Amino acid sequence: MNIKKTIFSLAILFISLIAYSSFKMEKIFDNRDNSYKNPVINYSLPDPSVIKGGDGYFYLYATEDIRNLPIHRSKDLIHWEFVGTAFTNQTRPNFVEGGGLWAPDINKIGNHYVLYYSMSVWGAEWTCGIGCAIADRPEGPFQDQGKLFISSEINVQNSIDPFYIEDNGKKYLFWGSFHGIYGVELTDDGRSIKRGEEPVQIAGSDYEGTYICKRGGYYYLFASIGSCCEGLKSTYTTVVGRSENLFGPYLDKDGGKMMDNHRVILIHKNDAFVGTGHNSEIITDDAGNDWLFYHAVSKSNPGGRVLMLDRVEWKEDWPLVKNDSPSLEAQCPVFH
Repeated sequence: MNIKKTIFSLAILFISLIAYSSFKMEKIFDNRDNSYKNPVINYSLPDPSVIKGGDGYFYLYATEDIRNLPIHRSKDLIHWEFVGTAFTNQTRPNFVEGGGLWAPDINKIGNHYVLYYSMSVWGAEWTCGIGCAIADRPEGPFQDQGKLFISSEINVQNSIDPFYIEDNGKKYLFWGSFHGIYGVELTDDGRSIKRGEEPVQIAGSDYEGTYICKRGGYYYLFASIGSCCEGLKSTYTTVVGRSENLFGPYLDKDGGKMMDNHRVILIHKNDAFVGTGHNSEIITDDAGNDWLFYHAVSKSNPGGRVLMLDRVEWKEDWPLVKNDSPSLEAQCPVFH
């Protein structure tokens, strides 16, 4: 009888060990399945902008290395599908002759999705400008509303890289590229500059690719410095400063002003990626983690600027990305 009990107990112990080992292995494989690798899209999608639509999908827009401005969608920020373009050859904006569509910024204003875009020819810094288009759905079709302004009209050289923000019931547009970052108040529909308003400079001549978010008692100005588009020689780097007011002054950790081109480095190059810049809006997952898209040049696939994703953490009211550089592999965002 004792022998039978002993054998039975050993059998139970053995089964328990097998079950525990299987559980541990399952967790290991689950962890593997729950990770992603950069880039999340391994073809050129520069200058990303992202928004969550009413259908539960995230929609991502990028500079038109895919003609007419590509749109992708995803449920989890990792697995993306191409859903079309914002424009066609017939509907694309044309206020800059031969201009490309760069650096879109997507927003929901009232009942419409409003897509701000840059239109420019490389090097034509006084004839480029910013326009907007509207749609009922994030995937479009978008109807162009024409230009808000061109550089010569608003007296801001290289008026590209728009960013829209609402603050204290008012609507604003910020923009600029290596000749100062500027902001101005818009009309209630966001489709034109409010009458009587003039641009106000908030940062110096080192920056482009503006994004501003408010968190706690601070506004955070994210921007890019360096060269975006020289392949493996690109020096693009993502930087940040903060202010207690939307129009600044934006400061670094030592109190230096972004107006004087001081800043804090957020994402720089590493052994796998260079040209790490022009970040998107911050997206928060279901676990409260913040995430940021940006583009980079992959040393293993240097033909374009691929889509990158990294988690943004906060320490002493400053954003940081682990190692200040792109992750190669990381845990996925959490969505239920």
